[in-house]
Amino acid sequence: MTDVVRQVDPPSSARTLSTLGRIDYCDAFLFDTGSTHDESAEEVIREILEGAPLAVRTHLLSGWSAIGLKVGTSSARSVLGWEVRRTVPEHVLLGADSRIGMPGELLLKKERGALLFATFVAQRNPLARALWAVVEPVHVRIVRDILEQASQRLRT
Repeated sequence: MTDVVRQVDPPSSARTLSTLGRIDYCDAFLFDTGSTHDESAEEVIREILEGAPLAVRTHLLSGWSAIGLKVGTSSARSVLGWEVRRTVPEHVLLGADSRIGMPGELLLKKERGALLFATFVAQRNPLARALWAVVEPVHVRIVRDILEQASQRLRT
């Protein structure tokens, strides 16, 4: 665990922003990026995901596809293949449907002096539950690494 990125209990205020019919898995991380007060949450999440090195972006896209997420190419209405479901200055919600019944959402929410990054996953069948049980530890490690890297980029 680092001082820059720390895993926290997902606040109920974050869970209520999800559009998933049900949430079977949720995690949250708080991290500091220095000054992002003037940037919208969408601008910050674009830097976190699309500003990552090419090798990281490629790894993320292939990993998401491998677990059945329907991610496409980036556009004005998506961030690294995730559909922008809601964007306001203080938070952005990204979503991806699933080929195997495991849709997910990513939330970036501005908090006092920090940013909250949360993942929401629905597991609609036994295959999705079994796959997530294997993927979860890798997911947590990768999210922490990406947020640490982004925090360093955003501070410079």
